[in-house]
Amino acid sequence: MDVLQQQRNEPQSSRTARMAPLAKLPVFWALEGKRVVVAGGSDAAAWKAELLVACGADVHVYAETLSDTFARLMALGAVNPEGRYTHHPHSWTSAIFAGASIAIADCEEYGEAKDFFEAARTAGVPVNVIDKPAYCQFQFGSIVNRSPVVVSISTDGAAPILAQAIRRRIETLLPHSLKAWAELAQSLRGRISECLSPGPQRRAFWERFVDRAFGPAPDHPDSCAIFADIANSAVSRHETGRVTLVGAGPGDAELLTLKAMRALQAADVILFDDLVSDDVLELARREAKRMLVGKRGGRESCRQEDINEMMIKFAKAGKHVVRLKSGDPMIFGRAGEEIACLEQQGIPVDVVPGITAASAMASRLGISLTHRDHAQSVRFITGHSRKGILPENFDWQTLADPHTTTIYYMAGRTTGEIAAKLVAAGMSADTPAVFASGVTRADERTWIGSLRDLPEAVKRNGLDQPILLGIGPVFASRQILFRKKHQPTPPEASSPMPLALNG
Repeated sequence: MDVLQQQRNEPQSSRTARMAPLAKLPVFWALEGKRVVVAGGSDAAAWKAELLVACGADVHVYAETLSDTFARLMALGAVNPEGRYTHHPHSWTSAIFAGASIAIADCEEYGEAKDFFEAARTAGVPVNVIDKPAYCQFQFGSIVNRSPVVVSISTDGAAPILAQAIRRRIETLLPHSLKAWAELAQSLRGRISECLSPGPQRRAFWERFVDRAFGPAPDHPDSCAIFADIANSAVSRHETGRVTLVGAGPGDAELLTLKAMRALQAADVILFDDLVSDDVLELARREAKRMLVGKRGGRESCRQEDINEMMIKFAKAGKHVVRLKSGDPMIFGRAGEEIACLEQQGIPVDVVPGITAASAMASRLGISLTHRDHAQSVRFITGHSRKGILPENFDWQTLADPHTTTIYYMAGRTTGEIAAKLVAAGMSADTPAVFASGVTRADERTWIGSLRDLPEAVKRNGLDQPILLGIGPVFASRQILFRKKHQPTPPEASSPMPLALNG
């Protein structure tokens, strides 16, 4: 069975779960017109009651006295016309739970908290006792309100301050105009259901809608353009698919661009390389079909022709295909071949760049690849050809230039030959050199030493991960720094001892 047929039979990658474990299930609960019980008249109870009334609930408060905050809140009334407060000036009893949707209490004593919890549970009412996790069947999160867009953040009670900090960060990312866009989207749903077919046609429309939604609040021209888009989409019953080549970066999901995140969230199909990390895949749209199409030296791989065939097939079926590549798709990623193939078939294709491994390695080492005192240019060189050996057309005299930093990609199996040819072309065997594998990942390994010792260091490291080599004077500063740190007394050996940063 060929690789393509295997992918057809097993479309999902088995190496990673589609959903990581959740401490709690996030649920958004409709409370309009529902009876809700709040026991206690404290400020903490008032804040919960305010939230419930904002959701349109009929909040019954059981407390002999109310704090000044709670009293002012009830005097102001509800912000939601559907919600209201009713004060019962006495303590709670087991009879108050009849017909209630949820029950909240602020109890100073654990004995009272336990009694309230048991009484609510016996009545079949979900219960939360404020600041008493043992007596909570559900929890409140920190909220970002752009209703009908609502974002809730929970740390499962582990760090409420962290949840508040996350909320502040999200508040800065979501413009207040998002509320107006969400309301417009809500008003369009009926028309969209009537005019556009379920599936790719609707998804394509909503993706175009979202492109507008993070700008200023919608005005009349925006609404006209959106209605025109609905009409045009309805005329064209078959939406043409498209392909986006996305750079996944070196592995750390936090290094993804915002545009890459949006592409992953909009994808119908994701064809991903073997080196793409699970953390990056975790950010993809849950409903997207994920297919591993990795190509690794020395292992069974998916042929490029098979990958091209899959992209064409899915795109012609109206799907948005994301071709997810490790690093940057335009650097040793076969992107040129894929773009040419797709354009020949008339399939729209665009590219989202990513952080290439060389840049990630330089940032991890704190080294500028073009330091003006050492190197005025940088080169990215492939470490092997299609045949798995060094390309035959390299100009080794040029590559041995000491004023240029050279980065060799996928060079693990050819490190010895590279070092030998550079020395034969006149490069000093003492030239600083590094290798890195798994850059930005948990299993990252980085070595610093000299060109003379580089082949042996790579051999000791093993070839289980692709190897990135860096050769040039810019690495001298890190070589000296770590030599001082790890070798206070110069070794007796004539050649510098290689330095392992980690691994």
